[in-house]
Amino acid sequence: MPQEKAEARKAVRAAQKQFERESDAAQKARRRAFAQAQKEGLSLREIGDEIGLTHSRVAQIINGE
Repeated sequence: MPQEKAEARKAVRAAQKQFERESDAAQKARRRAFAQAQKEGLSLREIGDEIGLTHSRVAQIINGE
């Protein structure tokens, strides 16, 4: 039983680290896509309308907040 718990703890830590890496990569990709869309002429409001966010939230994402 102690060995099983140790393995379970290790698996949980590994899963959390993977989640954090993937979440960070996804956030960076989203930030780049929003910034590129803005550069190509979409307003913050238009970007937000496409995905159901407010223009102020889109600005926060672009600014890394």
